[in-house]
Amino acid sequence: MPLTHIRLLLNGKKASNVDIRQSVIALREQGHTIDVRVSWESADMLRFITEAIADNVGRVVIGGGDGSLNEAVNALMQQPQQDHKLEIAVLPLGTANDFATACGISNIIQSTLELAIHGDSYPIDIIRANNNYFINAAVAGFGAQVTAETPTELKDFLGGGAYTLVGLAKALGFKPYQGSITTDKGTFNGDIVVGAICNNKQAGGGQMLAPNALIDDGLMDITLLKSFSTFDIPVVLDEIQAMSHEAKFCYHFQTRWLEIDFPIKLPLNLDGEPYPTKKMRFEVLPKAIQFVLPPNCPCLEQCTQKSGI
Repeated sequence: MPLTHIRLLLNGKKASNVDIRQSVIALREQGHTIDVRVSWESADMLRFITEAIADNVGRVVIGGGDGSLNEAVNALMQQPQQDHKLEIAVLPLGTANDFATACGISNIIQSTLELAIHGDSYPIDIIRANNNYFINAAVAGFGAQVTAETPTELKDFLGGGAYTLVGLAKALGFKPYQGSITTDKGTFNGDIVVGAICNNKQAGGGQMLAPNALIDDGLMDITLLKSFSTFDIPVVLDEIQAMSHEAKFCYHFQTRWLEIDFPIKLPLNLDGEPYPTKKMRFEVLPKAIQFVLPPNCPCLEQCTQKSGI
C-alpha cells in the first residue's frame, strides 16, 4: 500500500546531491510528504530513528551505503520490541551498496524513492553479533583487513573496485589467523584466511560470497577459507566457484548460530564497519525487521519459491 509520508535519513556526505533534491521536490509536488534529516555522525542515526518512532512515521529511507544501513538497523534494535515494526527502505548512495545490489534495488534515485513510497515491506532476518547487529555480512581475517585499510579517497575514486585492488596488494604478505569456530555442526580448529558470515549474498564491493543466501530463511551462510600455498591456488579457485560443502580449503555451509574464539584480535567487520575481536557469538534473528524490497526480490525465500529458482 503506498505511503504518503516518509522520512529520508540522508548521509551528510550526500546532502549536496542535486538529483536527490530534485527527486524529493518532484515527489512532494505529487502530494507525498517527505521529511529529510541529514546525518553527520553515527550518533545521529539513533536520534533520528527514535524521533521517527515518536512522530509515528511508518517508514524511513536510509540514504547512504551499507554502513548507514547498519547504523539504522542497530538504532532500530535498541528500541522496544513493539517499535521494530518501523519499516526501512534504502536509497543506495555508498561505495559498495552490497545489500541493495543483491536485493535488486536500483541506484537510480527517482525510481528508488518511488519504490520507498509505493513498495511493499517484507519481514527479513538480521544477525546479532554479541551486542551489535548486521543486515548484510560479517567478514573476518583477510577480507576485513582489506576493508579496514582501504583509504577513503581510494573508495571514493574507484568505488567497489578499491577493495579488490587493495586486496591484491595485501594478499602476498597476509598471515592466517589461528583459532576455533564452533557451530551446531561442530568445531573447526585451524588457520583461517577468510571467514564470511552472510545474511545476504555479497560483500566487499560486489564479491559474491554466498550466492545461495536468502534474507528470510532463518539461516546464515558461512564461507571459510583455510590457509593455502601458492601451489594450491588453482584448487582454491575451483572450490570457491564450486560452493561445495566438502572441500580441502574452501568450505560453505549454513547454520543458525556460530561462535569464534581466537587468542589474538581477529580483523572483523560488520557490514563493512570494523569490529576487531577475539570472541564473538553470531545468531540469526528470524524476520526481525520490516524492509522495503522490489517485487520478485532474488534474496527472499518466498520469491525464489514462486519463481522456481
